[in-house]
Amino acid sequence: MTVVEDELSLVFSALADPTRRAILERLAHGEATVNELAEPFAMTQQAVSKHLKVLERARLISRTRTAQSRPCVLDTEHLDVAAGWIARHRQIWADRHDRLDAHLTALRNQDEETTR
Repeated sequence: MTVVEDELSLVFSALADPTRRAILERLAHGEATVNELAEPFAMTQQAVSKHLKVLERARLISRTRTAQSRPCVLDTEHLDVAAGWIARHRQIWADRHDRLDAHLTALRNQDEETTR
């Protein structure tokens, strides 16, 4: 497995959880502390911190230092890499679908000609 694929696995794994996606949505509006991120969830601050560690490991967020607090900040670079991977593969899948559709149409036309 290449490094890029391993990084993609971390990103997709992090994005698989709805809580982590909600945290990323919140951070898209600006930096936030753990307490601020924990507010809308019915879970402990420790549980939110575990989600943040997963997001940090996937390099989707980073933590800065502001006086005594360490607010979290969205890091879009790895999201862009994942989006690029999806876009490339979407085109490959679309091309395969188009070829399959053309093949099935040809088979149907051939079948219609033989039944006439």
